[in-house]
Amino acid sequence: MIDRYKWYEVAALYVGLFFFLFFVLSPFIEGFLVSLKPLAQLFSRPYSFIPKTWSFDAYFTMWQSVPALGMHIFNSFFISTVVTLIVVVIVVPAAYAFARFNFAGAGFLLGAFLAVNMFSGAVLLIPLFRLMRTLGLLNTYWAMIVPGAAFLIPSSVWLLRTYLMRIPRELDEAAWVDGASRLYTLRRVILPLAMPGIVVVAIMTFIGAYAQQFIFALTFNSKTEFMPLPVGLFAFFGKQEVIWNELMAASFVGILPVMIVIIFLQRYLVAGLTAGAVKQ
Repeated sequence: MIDRYKWYEVAALYVGLFFFLFFVLSPFIEGFLVSLKPLAQLFSRPYSFIPKTWSFDAYFTMWQSVPALGMHIFNSFFISTVVTLIVVVIVVPAAYAFARFNFAGAGFLLGAFLAVNMFSGAVLLIPLFRLMRTLGLLNTYWAMIVPGAAFLIPSSVWLLRTYLMRIPRELDEAAWVDGASRLYTLRRVILPLAMPGIVVVAIMTFIGAYAQQFIFALTFNSKTEFMPLPVGLFAFFGKQEVIWNELMAASFVGILPVMIVIIFLQRYLVAGLTAGAVKQ
């Protein structure tokens, strides 16, 4: 039986959780409170953490300050969605191959995937720019989709490979005995069992693609109609002042697509992260 915690142990646990969550969430709380303050109140002395007057005006005026803000949010969501679809389509068969096949150079390729993740996108901007220009992809959605997917595939292969290795090989062998091919086994036997892991990979990819758009969009695109949200937020930075309350409001509205995706898929996310934690 599991021993019950003492009252002071429970109290210490909750205090520790409170301070941890406070330091993690305080930037988001402060950003949200800034979006509710009038611009003049942001520079008052002494600075007040809690708004003296609450106002949601910034959530309405931000659309006037940046008329293309809605298009920027759509572009970010569209680019992240396409990147996620590409990564999932490529990663599923690749991870299955690394999990099930013992072929020469498998370890080297997995190590190479890790090496790719060690490089920042900023290091490869010049060769990527030359590549995008040669392929004629500059000033298009693909200029942000292609490098975004390339940087997210290696970590996704590692993550899904680990999940697929937990699925017993006996299931594959049973399908082969019944005359199923490798492709049929993957599609009808492995994929349904691996769906929680695939959903985890998709969510992580979507979040990563949403977060890494700035550097690629700033370098490979100069057309407003293709600009994602991170670059669109630059419009709030003026030469004389920064409209901080509208900037924070636009930032919170911009992350709504990611929050909605996580809310609707959180049960799959939890199932995928905890699967295999208990030995069968």
